[in-house]
Amino acid sequence: QVQLQESGGGSVQARGSLRLSCLASEFTSTRYVGYYMGWLRQAPGTEREVVAAIYLDNTNTYYADSVKGRFTISHDSAKNTLYLQMDNLKSEDTGRYYCAAAPARAGMTAMQTLRVTDARTFWGRGTQVTVSS
Repeated sequence: QVQLQESGGGSVQARGSLRLSCLASEFTSTRYVGYYMGWLRQAPGTEREVVAAIYLDNTNTYYADSVKGRFTISHDSAKNTLYLQMDNLKSEDTGRYYCAAAPARAGMTAMQTLRVTDARTFWGRGTQVTVSS
């Protein structure tokens, strides 16, 4: 059974950095062909938003405008681990960060795909990131 386990969250001051990790148990890129993996975040009272995504087949990456130039998503297939390097953090980056994996769908972007919640999408339980100004 696929399990996604996030780690690396914490409290940091503005302009600081954090690196999130997501260990994907029983989820290998050779078995799950055509999948996106990504990071979503949710602040209290807001909808969950996709901040970064990567297509495992070709490692193309996608970012929300709010994090471009500051966040970097990467995937280590040998370790079955997804990463999110977050630099120059801002207070508005505060939220719970979730790791997700979902199959590509015709007519949908990477960001749209990772927001679909159905039986083919896998989710972690999240890790909290708090940025103080």
